[in-house]
Amino acid sequence: MSDVKLFFKIADDLNISSQQVNATVKLLDEGGTVPFISRYRKEATGSLDEVQIMAIKTEIERLRQLESRKDAVLKSIESQGKLTEELKDKILAVETLSKLEDLYLPYKPKRRTKATIAKEKGLEPLAQCILEQKNSNVFDEALKFVNKEKEVENPEEALQGARDIIAEIISEDAVVRDLIREQYKKTAIIKSRVIRGKEEAAEKFEDYFEWEESLAACPSHRLLAMRRGEKEDLLILDLIIDEENALHLIERKIITSRGECAEQIKEAIVDGYKRLLAPSIETETRLFRKQLADEKAIQVFADNLRELLLSSPLGQKSILALDPGFRSGCKVVALDAQGKLLEETVIYPHEPQRKVTEAENIVLAFCAKYNLEAIAIGNGTASRETEQFIKNIDVLPKTIPVIVVNEAGASVYSASDVAREEFPTYDVTVRGAVSIGRRLADPLAELVKIDPKSIGVGQYQHDVDQTLLKNKLDDVVGSCVNGVGVELNTASKQLLSYVSGIGLTLAQNIVEYRNEHGAFKSRKQLLKVPRMGEKVFEQCAGFLRIRDGVNPLDKSAVHPETYHIVEKMASDLNCSIDDLINEKELRKKIQLQNYVTETVGLPTLKDIVNELEKPGRDPRKSFEVFSFDEHVHEIKDLHEGMRLPGIVTNVTNFGAFVDVGVHQDGLVHISQLSDTFVDDPNKIVKVGQQVWVNVTEVDVKRKRIALSMKGEGIQVKSEKSKVKSKEQTYDPNDMVSALAALKGKFGK
Repeated sequence: MSDVKLFFKIADDLNISSQQVNATVKLLDEGGTVPFISRYRKEATGSLDEVQIMAIKTEIERLRQLESRKDAVLKSIESQGKLTEELKDKILAVETLSKLEDLYLPYKPKRRTKATIAKEKGLEPLAQCILEQKNSNVFDEALKFVNKEKEVENPEEALQGARDIIAEIISEDAVVRDLIREQYKKTAIIKSRVIRGKEEAAEKFEDYFEWEESLAACPSHRLLAMRRGEKEDLLILDLIIDEENALHLIERKIITSRGECAEQIKEAIVDGYKRLLAPSIETETRLFRKQLADEKAIQVFADNLRELLLSSPLGQKSILALDPGFRSGCKVVALDAQGKLLEETVIYPHEPQRKVTEAENIVLAFCAKYNLEAIAIGNGTASRETEQFIKNIDVLPKTIPVIVVNEAGASVYSASDVAREEFPTYDVTVRGAVSIGRRLADPLAELVKIDPKSIGVGQYQHDVDQTLLKNKLDDVVGSCVNGVGVELNTASKQLLSYVSGIGLTLAQNIVEYRNEHGAFKSRKQLLKVPRMGEKVFEQCAGFLRIRDGVNPLDKSAVHPETYHIVEKMASDLNCSIDDLINEKELRKKIQLQNYVTETVGLPTLKDIVNELEKPGRDPRKSFEVFSFDEHVHEIKDLHEGMRLPGIVTNVTNFGAFVDVGVHQDGLVHISQLSDTFVDDPNKIVKVGQQVWVNVTEVDVKRKRIALSMKGEGIQVKSEKSKVKSKEQTYDPNDMVSALAALKGKFGK
């Protein structure tokens, strides 16, 4: 099939024009990335968004792989001298890999089977004779094939060999396979049972000790759970369909007469079904359902990751970050507005040391010395106790927000090569505290340093296709990074590596160039970086920001290739580019139609004007300070009927997990998310969302908390809790006054 035909097929499937598909595929083939194409090539694609472009990319890759496989199959069959025009047309017409493999199966080189042994004994003509169903005396026909030299001792052995051949022929028939495949897809029952004697070891799979349901209706999370139990050799899984009905369907397709031939074929059908066909289709169905379950689980992970990466940033603030602990103390670090580590120490405000006064003095000294503007506390062990300790420091200015930060993955980062490279002289506790503080300031910039699978927002992520998972999560990270934009002069190489077209090697080159030559003054200076060619520059430039660059457009999402348009706009209005950015009335005078060209249309021009309004705007929501219920610190503090504020930490197909501040997330089952029916939890809640929940059940021993959002499970909102991410500062005199109240309890 030519690419043109593929374009029409994709266009039809996605309900867009073939011209859009053609243009998009061309851009992809030329090395364009999905973020670049969706943002800067709207005229070519007809303003397709990232989701549509990714769908085109995925489908064209699948169809091209299918076409490649068709070519290989045709060559193989032709080399055997068995390719007919009819078979060729069938192969060229198939639209799925499974149906292509069905057609190829009879011609596929295979290991020695019962059928091949029978053929070696010269019994294939007998099998064909029976399949033709014209000879009424099968026994007499079988006598002709008795040959002791070929180890066919009697007519029954001849008939057995013929049935072996027929069984294989029928099991490899494309139409028959499709019939049984549909039966499995539509009617199969999945059954799970515990392996006898392993009940105790399989306790976590207790729900599946005796379980059965329709395979078609089995949700992905349940299928993956049962498969995990099977993989751990604790459960036995079976797929079952109505065997009698399946055999009847095959007989209707194959048998066209009555008599001895029909009886022989019936025997062959039963044997072939049980020995060859059913196991093959069951395996295929298992794989197909696993792939579907993987895709759904990966999509859940991807949606959660996107929400987490796009969490509201506090912004460039000087931060005191604490990684809390009891016996080992709380690691404390001071970070400047760019996230640079200024100083670190350890305090011991909790049992067994309880050096509360000393810890208070250290915290206040750090705040005064570095004019700190926010306090971040990791949500791990001793988190709530540390939060209470900080809030109990009477002289600490109330203008400094105290924020509990989800530290999932911080320990992974602190022990990683990335962290060792960044902080070679500090131990893992310091690195972990730094990560906690930085992820408050800018979650996206910090979380890209961690393997997404370690962030804790997935569903059975270790059970799904790992390559597919990695590719999907990388796409999500790239989409988020490019959607927000990256500050060129402060970004880490990990963050830069996700920018359109760059990658890790070039990101390293950019950082090294920056370290050697100082901050970039313009985007064009990027072309001096080793291995930065014109094509890569085209792909990445629009997503990189230079806040104090020579050209004011360098801090915006306006691409350098369209700077001349903005310059023309300014010239026509007899003003500077800075004037266009700063004066709304001037922008209102711009007549976009005057700047339309063959390559630049209204979509791009509208994007340019929007960027001039707020250059480099952050698309993420404003930060809101959140606080847990101050009376709840441990799971034993919970009781049925309590109404609590919480933060959604994970969304799955079966509900949402919510942190209510007791070091153990509670589950809001999908049935408890709303007063109305919910088919997809993601339609109701998102990771990072602030919600109200009601406690419906608490199992302290098993550490299980059941929650409900029915009734008033609305998002927690508080106007006074909003924190500006850029302009807000704190008066250092407030801190000086507060410290004076300590009456010199600590020295320097």
